Amino acid sequence: MSRPQEQTVVQLPGPLTVRELAELLGESPIAVIKTLMSLGVMANINQTLDPETAALAAEEMGHRVLLPGEAPPEEAEAPAAEEAPPAEVEEEKKAPAPRKKRLYEGEPPEKLKPRPPVVAVLGHVDHGKTTLLDAIRQTNVAAKEAGGITQHIGAYQVEKQGRLITFIDTPGHEAFTAMRARGAQGADIVILVIAADDGVMPQTIEAYNHAKAAGVPIIVAVTKVDKPDASPERVKQQAADQLGLIPEEWGGDTPFVEVVAPQGKGIDELLDYILIVADLHQDEIVANPDRPAQGVVLESELDPRRGPLATLLVLNGTLRRGDTVLAGTAYGRVRAMFDEYGRQVKEASPSKPVRVLGLNEVPPAGQFFEVVESERVAREIAEQRKEKLEARRTASRITLEDVFRQLRTGEREELNLIVKADTQGTLDAVVEALKRLSTDDVAIRILHQGVGRITENDVMLAAASDAVVIGFNVKPDRVARDQAEQEGVQIRTYNVIYHLLEDMEKALKGMLQPTVEEVTLGRAEVRAVFRVRGQPIAGCYVLEGRIVRNAKARLIRNGQVMAETKIASLKRFKEDVTEVRQGFECGVGLENVQDLQEGDVIEVYEERQV
Repeated sequence: MSRPQEQTVVQLPGPLTVRELAELLGESPIAVIKTLMSLGVMANINQTLDPETAALAAEEMGHRVLLPGEAPPEEAEAPAAEEAPPAEVEEEKKAPAPRKKRLYEGEPPEKLKPRPPVVAVLGHVDHGKTTLLDAIRQTNVAAKEAGGITQHIGAYQVEKQGRLITFIDTPGHEAFTAMRARGAQGADIVILVIAADDGVMPQTIEAYNHAKAAGVPIIVAVTKVDKPDASPERVKQQAADQLGLIPEEWGGDTPFVEVVAPQGKGIDELLDYILIVADLHQDEIVANPDRPAQGVVLESELDPRRGPLATLLVLNGTLRRGDTVLAGTAYGRVRAMFDEYGRQVKEASPSKPVRVLGLNEVPPAGQFFEVVESERVAREIAEQRKEKLEARRTASRITLEDVFRQLRTGEREELNLIVKADTQGTLDAVVEALKRLSTDDVAIRILHQGVGRITENDVMLAAASDAVVIGFNVKPDRVARDQAEQEGVQIRTYNVIYHLLEDMEKALKGMLQPTVEEVTLGRAEVRAVFRVRGQPIAGCYVLEGRIVRNAKARLIRNGQVMAETKIASLKRFKEDVTEVRQGFECGVGLENVQDLQEGDVIEVYEERQV
């Protein structure tokens, strides 16, 4: 079916910019720039086009145009051409204002200058993220230097059309989310990798939710298009249906680029798109190079010979050798800086990644850093932060008990939730029921939903987005539980949907009473199963904490709760004991549980009223 624009005649007023031409045609600026590129014209969004070039591009896109001074034909659809563009322009005026980075709000506008875009590559495991990054690096960097990149520093820069692009070269989306969780501005653009032979997978959805929560533009790289069972069109359909990412050729605004990374196919086109998207957001991808540096820690390590090493990505200002850097509780004078080739550099401008020596301790990935005036000042601030760290760890960022107070004072208009459940059917039912609780005063926003146990990624997304994690018939794993305690994230678990909905309604109405808090005492892994007088006994190894006789317990298999029970019997060798601590073996009998398997985990807990 032909598009409505093809039936209109557009009058070109004279020379106009790419943005103005896109508005006039009712097309996305990316589509216009892509068409110009196919015609051999390299133009950014603010570049002025002469009427002839604009007409050529418009006709290539299927529009009928008139050059300045040409009289319109006397056709019935001519009046419609007069009305269509204003409608499109009016619709664009209603769109939300561009995202403003807090990092640059205090900078004098005349000092802000464009900087290279910072790009993160996210996606499902085995969909080709690492291969894509390697292809970009080899194509654009290694050709310039004998031996290519000599060390992995967490990020690197490539050059395209004489412009630099910074890629965050870290696995998965952990570093990307850690930046947001600790208040630093992360990537400017996200490349969402989807394999053409696999399609949208659970981790694809999770990665998309991270990018969406960060509010950054997305480019989809469709990888492995050379595989026999590859179907790029199926990927586009799944992305549209499940993620709401509508391809440009379908009338949407999301670029989809087909890539075969090992052969380098599609790499140049992908880099071109990154520059196009960067131009569309040029008011946001800026920095003031004439100030002390600010940025984010990408990764860090303790080198046995050189001490703490940290990879810093400068987002504002310029970092120079000899500057005093403060990153959380870590601080020190920059003794040396190295680029991705291992070469020493004296300074790093905005969007430049460097590895630095001189900090007194290893800062966490995602930590915001800044240059301060002296080591004395840095030491004082670091000590103050250490004193407050314990208090912050025990205080949740947001709890259901806080919601009503924040609603009443106007601090909050929506409640962010991350929902995990044991099955897809249960998850759908829980999410639908939660959405129905939204009112005119407060919206319940589901940032991420998924099947399976609560993981570290769920906690990090909650920390980054000020959200509460809800588990239905699932529990957090050990790493997620420790991370939640460190980040101050509240995890609430339920096995009755009415209790879940009741708590949410009470939170929104200010009636949520002090709750019973669950405290984990210990966890043990089932290593063998025996039968004594017909009853199953689990031969266990205590992984952490302690196992206590008569305490409440749950049997967990593959991250799912199989039974809520209690410790009926506890033996150490042949002796009855009251508790067994971490690192020891024991025999455990569970009340009313007959199904025990090797590899099961027994979690022991007690409930305390808060």
